[in-house]
Amino acid sequence: MPRLDRRLTQRLARGRIAIDARIDLHGLTQAEAFAQLTAFLRRAHRAGARTVLVITGKGAIGESEGRGVLRRQMPLWLSSSGLREGVIAFAPAHAEHGGSGALYVRLRRAQR
Repeated sequence: MPRLDRRLTQRLARGRIAIDARIDLHGLTQAEAFAQLTAFLRRAHRAGARTVLVITGKGAIGESEGRGVLRRQMPLWLSSSGLREGVIAFAPAHAEHGGSGALYVRLRRAQR
């Protein structure tokens, strides 16, 4: 799946492009997080959102095995067959929006 281009990411970081919706998946299990992410992206797409922020958290400092699981799973989930048709691209968020513990996700335009 393509990454967001640098110019779009810069415009998001500077607040020139609005983040249409956001979801925080902190503290959820993988199954809960995937279910909530799927429902959130479908709702956002239907509502006409173009750019959303998905907050996963960074995991613990000195990340041991099993920590930061949601952050590592996110690229796989966004590229999966269930979500891929609605997602154009994604990229790590700017530090102001959560840095490596969050992702900007660009959605396709909703069909009318």
